Amino acid sequence: MRKIYVIGIGAGDPDHLTLQAVKALNEVDVFFLLDKGTEKSDLIRLRHEILERHATGRPHRLVEARDPDRDRDRTAGGAAYAGAVDDWRGRRADLYARMITDELGDGTTEAGDGGSDTGDRSVGAFLVWGDPSLYDSTLAILEEILERGTVHFEYEVIPGISSVSALAAKHRIGLNRVARPVQITTGRRLAEGWPQDADDVVVMLDAHQSFRHHLADDPVIYWGAYVGTEDEILVSGRLSEVAGRIEELRAEARARKGWIMDTYLLRRD
Repeated sequence: MRKIYVIGIGAGDPDHLTLQAVKALNEVDVFFLLDKGTEKSDLIRLRHEILERHATGRPHRLVEARDPDRDRDRTAGGAAYAGAVDDWRGRRADLYARMITDELGDGTTEAGDGGSDTGDRSVGAFLVWGDPSLYDSTLAILEEILERGTVHFEYEVIPGISSVSALAAKHRIGLNRVARPVQITTGRRLAEGWPQDADDVVVMLDAHQSFRHHLADDPVIYWGAYVGTEDEILVSGRLSEVAGRIEELRAEARARKGWIMDTYLLRRD
């Protein structure tokens, strides 16, 4: 049986790897890496750095493939957005299935039986930015492949340090207050309104600075971009006082690097 590790590698700092993750890295024969284009080459470079530093226990191969493009024009919300995501995940599932089939042996080839040279390569891994359980599609895609019934494997998930945890650590805050809930949502949903029954809201995937819709409430914002990397930017303060600065910093960073990953916590009195 083929085995797949889904390994959380943290929010950008190679030191974010846990001892469990390092142990798993050294059991892998084939690492699957997705190329997201030249603008996001930093993401591939970090993965190479992690493997050079930590995957030293056994020989391994790297298999890179171009990540399927996503239809960004169908992101107005509702059914159109869900359809775009489903289509993109389906094409990713096709790619993952081919990579697993072509690059991993099924573990059944015995020495001397004349099998292919991939017969003993039965352990693969996907290196997931942050934590695989938080705003990542890898687990859902692997489940979709298994449901198709054409490729068989088992998989194990290694948790990682998420951008949310890294953000809280950098700002030296807790995500929630005593006996009060915290909600994690997207910028798209925050633009529709403040979540009910939560005064502490973590926002991810916000391409349009949806915090601007809540300037009247004037919560405190703890914002971070590229958290854990050499390009890290941190801002905190009353939203009315720092919103403009965050927008300027975000626009400049995105223009300079071609991409941006940012996360923030809004804390309402």
